[in-house]
Amino acid sequence: HARARDAVHAALDTEALARRLAELGLSPTIVKSAAMNRETYLRRPNLGRRLAPDAAISKSDHPFALVIADGLSALAVERHAVPLVRALIALSPQRWAGASCCVALQGRVALGDDAGERFGCQLVVVLIGERPGLSSPDSLGAYLTHAPRVGRTDAERNCVSNIRPEGLGYEAAARRIDWIAAAGVARGLTGVGLKD
Repeated sequence: HARARDAVHAALDTEALARRLAELGLSPTIVKSAAMNRETYLRRPNLGRRLAPDAAISKSDHPFALVIADGLSALAVERHAVPLVRALIALSPQRWAGASCCVALQGRVALGDDAGERFGCQLVVVLIGERPGLSSPDSLGAYLTHAPRVGRTDAERNCVSNIRPEGLGYEAAARRIDWIAAAGVARGLTGVGLKD
């Protein structure tokens, strides 16, 4: 229980994460949600779903975007986001090597709708620390949304969860995410209408 509580309150080192992502050839932007601190983030989930007004995200020509957010477990992001992104790039470099990318503080899943709309991408993947359980404080989730825009619902997303060596391994998770991404763009939808 203490490890789960610590994971919820831990801070993500965005600069270190951005450097590690840059080593993979990405150019991540660091942004914040409208929840400007952790206390507000935990008390006002709606603010974590939108970018701060001064978030600097530029339009991109790339059809795919990665949003990497601390969520409820910065530990999960610090441990598993980079190995998962590395596995995605190795599996399908044409999709992921040049993807738009941002690292977000105090982010919820729906933050990807706002970021993806600003990027102008066809599909956004949000990698986010999942709510810690008593057996796992470091589980990473991936949420995929076709044609992201503010106002999308959870029914319009696909989720790949429990990404970590003790759960769904990086390569297996990358294969599932890549398949959903390709199928989502080809079929023009994600969520309940797209089953893997």
